[in-house]
Amino acid sequence: MAEPKRIVLSSGKVRYRLMVDAGRDENGKRIQVTVTRDTAKECREERDRILHQRAAGTLIVPNKITLAEWLDQWLEYKRRDVEETTIRAYRIALVHVYEQLGHIRLQELSEDQVRDFVDGLVAAGRRKGGEPGTRLAISTVEGILVRLRSALGRAVVRKLVSVNVAAEVRPSLVDKKTDKRERARPKPWTVAEVQTFIRGIADDRLFAPLLLSLMGLRPAEVCGQRWADIDLQLGTLEIANTRTMIGNARVLEKDTKTASGERVLPLPQGPWEALRAFRARQAAEKLAAGEAYTDTGYVVVDELGMPLNTRQLREHAYRTMRRLGLRQVRLYDARHSVLKALALAGVPDVILAAWAGHTNASFTKRRYVSIEAEDMRGAAAALDSFHGALPADAREIS
Repeated sequence: MAEPKRIVLSSGKVRYRLMVDAGRDENGKRIQVTVTRDTAKECREERDRILHQRAAGTLIVPNKITLAEWLDQWLEYKRRDVEETTIRAYRIALVHVYEQLGHIRLQELSEDQVRDFVDGLVAAGRRKGGEPGTRLAISTVEGILVRLRSALGRAVVRKLVSVNVAAEVRPSLVDKKTDKRERARPKPWTVAEVQTFIRGIADDRLFAPLLLSLMGLRPAEVCGQRWADIDLQLGTLEIANTRTMIGNARVLEKDTKTASGERVLPLPQGPWEALRAFRARQAAEKLAAGEAYTDTGYVVVDELGMPLNTRQLREHAYRTMRRLGLRQVRLYDARHSVLKALALAGVPDVILAAWAGHTNASFTKRRYVSIEAEDMRGAAAALDSFHGALPADAREIS
């Protein structure tokens, strides 16, 4: 066992130093830790601590890796489990972390630094989508924290750090209340708005694809639909392929995001009939275009058979909303309206989650089913029955 050696510094101060064998790294390279202390006793105590932790499997070997360097490694590790589009979303979410905390050594990062970082983001973290330097939405900040916690949690597993310093960091209660009070939440369409939209697009060439959005399909699922996945005889639609966009510029075709996202749905009568009509229309367009037509097999195509992407479908929907004088909502928000309508109609949770392509029904309801005052009219009516007939004078308005 290594014993401390007496060393004399240039200043004349005497210190003690020894080398401790800390095992091997993931590449099999020997790890040695230099211990320097003021006394031989302190040197031995630190040596014994390192050896004890090594034997227990809890040793954290000092290293100089920065948070930015570790985030790069973590993102590379996550490529095994998630899609390219998800990796891009993670990197975008971590932009502020790279810029403000990335230079700090991973082992020197503190909870206080992460908390100050979060407070600063909430107060002045906006970069786009509004005036730069203004408040950033709590939901955005929480999304950033989720990614940071995950990366630091992995660092704990890899024994690069002993604790996850972001584990208990949250936006303050004051900031949450301010955000709730000041930030307008876009509301999904009401039933009346949905029905107005459907009536307004009855003669639209893309009537059928837009109806698929009003079945609760994600825009990428709508654009990824192929005629081979639709059974117009049985009235079913299989969701197994998506066409999404990276950076609103490049189309990425892939399978569904999760295994539960791959599902077969029965077609309601309206979309079923609309798809039949759209299929017949495309056959006529193919005949008229002749050799200029490209038979791609996709459902959502232009007059020459070329597939439309999510941006094109979204812009078409927005133009239609403006023409009809409707509130502009994202096509993705139509999914919220659909799942909320199904939940309020009494559809069992397990069916609701399966329809949405989720494995967890509680997630579906928490994320997509928000209750407004108008949705509770039935509860008010039930209380009227419970209260019974009120005396006439109690109903008079003074």
